[in-house]
Amino acid sequence: MDNSDDPIKATRALLNRPASLRHGFLDVLGESASAPAPTFAQRAMNSPFVATVYERLWRPMSFYLASGITTGAEQRRAADALRLSAADRLLDVACGPGNFTGELARQLPEGGLAVGFDISEPMLTRAVLDNSGPGVCYVRGDGRALPFDDETFDAVCCFGALYLMPEPFRVAQEMVRVLRPGGRVAILTSYSGQAAPVRHALAAGAGVIGVRMFERHEFVDLFTTAGLVDVEQQAQRALQFVTAGKPAG
Repeated sequence: MDNSDDPIKATRALLNRPASLRHGFLDVLGESASAPAPTFAQRAMNSPFVATVYERLWRPMSFYLASGITTGAEQRRAADALRLSAADRLLDVACGPGNFTGELARQLPEGGLAVGFDISEPMLTRAVLDNSGPGVCYVRGDGRALPFDDETFDAVCCFGALYLMPEPFRVAQEMVRVLRPGGRVAILTSYSGQAAPVRHALAAGAGVIGVRMFERHEFVDLFTTAGLVDVEQQAQRALQFVTAGKPAG
């Protein structure tokens, strides 16, 4: 079946646990489950107001200041790194309001499926309203236990979210688990490889709002230890972009 004909049905078939349809997205957590939000940054990601302004104002401005790269350039780099022109299924972990999910879906071949995944109801509600389309579906769940079987997706990404999560390395390991042999993974996250005065200032500011700063080697080592190949890292100011592939066969 062409995934663009009924992306909800196609996504439901990939899930390994029951999901209800709420506000246009599939929910494996249920109405009673809520995302833990102990820090300011995590509370913001669960705010309906932030969900509304995130993709239009907050993210483009903050990420440009942090990296010097525009959202459009980020999206083009992501599509190239993930080799979406040859992918059938994409998983966008911590997709927020879908500002990357919807755009990357258009880079998939005809009949491809892009699944945006997040724990925040307000973000996913916004994603359904603003960034739906053929071959796009959104799922609510916990990234520490992705509700998909091993080797389900050709491309898996997480842009601008791992530094907010209580167990980021567990989430990254889950991303590797659901990646098919021959598939590609890409992350954009914080970076603390600057000179000492700048690094200390960034760490202090990040600590106040609850953002974790990652060292240069942490995700490179994680992907390498997991058996991934072609691991590459690009650092821009306070952000790092790391890509890798899972060996085929």
